[in-house]
Amino acid sequence: MEKVNCAIVGGSGYTGGELLRLLLGHPRVEVTQVTSERSAGKLVFKAHPNLRKRTQLQFSKMAELRPCDLLFLCLPHGESMGKIELFQSLAPKLIDLSADFRLQSEKAYQEWYHQPHARPDLLGKFVYGIPELHRDEMKRASLISSAGCNATVTILGLHPFYKLGLVEPDRTVVEVKVGSSEGGNTPSASSHHPERSGAVRSFMPTRHRHTGEVLQELSFGKLIQVHMSVTSIELVRGALATAHVFLKDKLEDKDIWKILRQAYGNEPFIRIVKEAEGTHRYPEPKWLAGTNYCDIGFQRDEKSNRLVIISAIDNLMKGAAGQAVQAFNIMHGFDETLALEFAGLHPL
Repeated sequence: MEKVNCAIVGGSGYTGGELLRLLLGHPRVEVTQVTSERSAGKLVFKAHPNLRKRTQLQFSKMAELRPCDLLFLCLPHGESMGKIELFQSLAPKLIDLSADFRLQSEKAYQEWYHQPHARPDLLGKFVYGIPELHRDEMKRASLISSAGCNATVTILGLHPFYKLGLVEPDRTVVEVKVGSSEGGNTPSASSHHPERSGAVRSFMPTRHRHTGEVLQELSFGKLIQVHMSVTSIELVRGALATAHVFLKDKLEDKDIWKILRQAYGNEPFIRIVKEAEGTHRYPEPKWLAGTNYCDIGFQRDEKSNRLVIISAIDNLMKGAAGQAVQAFNIMHGFDETLALEFAGLHPL
């Protein structure tokens, strides 16, 4: 069976480690190199201890990269765009997990990242990396920009309702609760254990940069507003979005079920979670750790036109590495669940 030769650029962080874990178990992938400037020459399991006995790969320097079939780029935001010519010279296909090419216009990038873009000519050339929205484009793509974690969990919950024009366009409020792994593996004063442990911290009450992606994917050519806040909680992996939308017309539960089933009924990684009783009535990120699922639930406010949409993911999986592998599978015509079959753990 012919395999796709892949390399990971920037593989010592949490996202790179998750990506490597998945690709090592992928039956159609050969991982040829993993780069890290700070860990070059060291065995990859020194950074990712869960991969002991899974691989004897060593980290390489970026300058040592060899040509391959596809590069996964897991660099810090702002670095991919500055080296994109090098990466394109090494591989005919790229999947970028940074934010560099998610937004489709230079104006939007400057608004949300407060700096000029080094390669504005390439904005719009990358397919935005949520497979449930852009599967057909991914089948023909050579460039994919994997979506942000908070954007992914928000967009997947809201997209069916915005696509059908069912919500008031300027009143949506989203609160996303996130785990500490969203901050990456570089320590800071705010991530120091005595400061972080037990914290419920308003990280970005307004203007989180993933809002730009949400507006881009939900606008459908119209002017909309999505008011988004992000709060850090006592959690390592996971994101839970609670979105408050206001419906233009009254809908019953059966109508909302129908909308969600029509949108996601055939999707392998979207599950509708709304139980009438029991502990697990709504989505909960705890049970999604290590999986590529996005669970979506809802509750109507019967005294108003408010609909609460609840969605949950593992930020390192459906919000990063898992979604990138799903896109990779689609690009190559593979079963898109390859290497993503893990169902999670219970209890945990």
